[in-house]
Amino acid sequence: MAISELQLPASVTMHSLADGKALAATLAHDVAERLRQAIVDKGQACLVLSGGRSPVPFLEKLAGEALDWSKVTVSLADERWVPVEHADSNAGLLVRHLFKGPAAKARFVGLYHCAESLDAAAVLADQALAALPPIDVLVLGMGDDGHTASLFPASPNLPEGLDLRSTHRCLPMLAPSVPRQRLSMTRALLASAGFTALSVQGLGKLATLRAALAAADPTEMPIRAFLHDPLDIYWCP
Repeated sequence: MAISELQLPASVTMHSLADGKALAATLAHDVAERLRQAIVDKGQACLVLSGGRSPVPFLEKLAGEALDWSKVTVSLADERWVPVEHADSNAGLLVRHLFKGPAAKARFVGLYHCAESLDAAAVLADQALAALPPIDVLVLGMGDDGHTASLFPASPNLPEGLDLRSTHRCLPMLAPSVPRQRLSMTRALLASAGFTALSVQGLGKLATLRAALAAADPTEMPIRAFLHDPLDIYWCP
């Protein structure tokens, strides 16, 4: 299918890039511009990122952007419940690909906490997020099943995770793949971001987007909860 075939809501802006390199550079530039403006306006900026393997080129580009990183707070939309040293840790991903050079001066508010259970870890993460400044920029990803952050279809806590009235900032979630135990910011917190970007690559993800736009139930495809809010989609083949 062609990108032009997508029936996008008026609140959604599509950025179609030539390839992954162009997507990483464009998204990094746009994110950095908004962080700079937030620093000018408020004296600080807050950035919430997503993990996984696909964001690596974007994170590398973002690390090279010239801005006052000492005034930037960074957090994660979701995390695997594993220590930072673990290969699957999203916090570890940021350490390797973002927090280097000047970007190492950024303040990090992580979701992972060592606790007796995933539920207890989520309570600690929720408490830690109370100190998070208002989110200026949020960068989301999307899985082939339509999940975003760690809001997975059929996860036991998904209804509350999608509830805009929820008072929770973070909830324990279960993924269908290893590692199954996850921590996720709730939609209530994620939806508060001043600017939200969705980064997707490949024709498969385009097909997922089309399926998400074709119906309304967010419990089937949680990305649907974000597709009718102001959103900038960055896509490449």
